Formats: sequence, structure tokens, C-alpha cells
Amino acid sequence: MAGIADKLDKAYEDKPLTELVDAPVDALQGVSPAHAEHLKAAFNIKTIGDLGRNKYFLWAQAITKLSE
Repeated sequence: MAGIADKLDKAYEDKPLTELVDAPVDALQGVSPAHAEHLKAAFNIKTIGDLGRNKYFLWAQAITKLSE
């Protein structure tokens, strides 16, 4: 998982991807528990997997990539 560990909080750096997908979204560096609560309230995002599969985030990413 080289390159991924530095994107995660210390407690999650050694977890396999199969566990990370179910980890709370605030396991990502820079996402605080307060940010996680806002994501949960606005989009029902509770895990890293939820964030990665969220249609609004995927649409925004696609629009951005296509515009480059």
C-alpha cells in the first residue's frame, strides 16, 4: 500500500484495503470528526467506502477530469 499510508491517520496506516473501505471517513488525514459528522448529515457518508461511492463526489470528479 505504498503511497496510501500517508493519506491515513496513524491508527489506519497498516490496515488492508478491505478494512479501510469500512473505516470511518475521519480515518483519512485532514478529515476531522466534525467534518465526518457534516458528511454524515448531508450525504449519509459514514465510511471511506461511502465517500468513494457517493454519486455526487463521483460526478464532480468526472466533470473535473473531463474538463482537464
